[in-house]
Amino acid sequence: TLRTEERQRLARERREEREKQHAAKETQILEKERKARLQYEKQMEERQRKLKEMKQKEEQRRAAVEEKRKQKIEEEKERYEAVMHRTLERNQRLETRQKRWSWGGSVTPDSESKTALLSTASKRSTSTANLKQAEAAVSKRLSSSAALLNSSDRTRRSQLSPLDSSVISRLLAPTQASLARSKSAATLSAD
Repeated sequence: TLRTEERQRLARERREEREKQHAAKETQILEKERKARLQYEKQMEERQRKLKEMKQKEEQRRAAVEEKRKQKIEEEKERYEAVMHRTLERNQRLETRQKRWSWGGSVTPDSESKTALLSTASKRSTSTANLKQAEAAVSKRLSSSAALLNSSDRTRRSQLSPLDSSVISRLLAPTQASLARSKSAATLSAD
């Protein structure tokens, strides 16, 4: 009986020892799994943090590029407006210069524009009258000079060959361009 009791006790102790070892192994496995899960979560958090940082950097870069583009557009707009302003000023100066030279006096500001318009209207009416007189004088001169040339040329042409006389008559006839030049000269002198 002592031997059987001893055997049973030893078997129980061995069983308990095996159970303890099994429990220790299970706790080790559970601890390893817990550590692996923690490490995985840590890695995921790190990855998420890096992605967030990269996203923020990309957004900052895009915002900087957009700001630069807007600034460039604003500078170009200001440059264009300055050029337009300078061009308008130059045109106004040229207009005032032309008015000064063509109307025979200095340009008056807008407050005195009515009197200026009246004076320019009277000047224009006198200049058109002068222009008509000048045109009449020019056309008289042209017709008289053509008549003189024709009478003196008839005597000469009688001595020339028919081909030479046709060439000379074509050269002596006033062209449209010369008539236009004489009219414009008359207008300029009338102005």
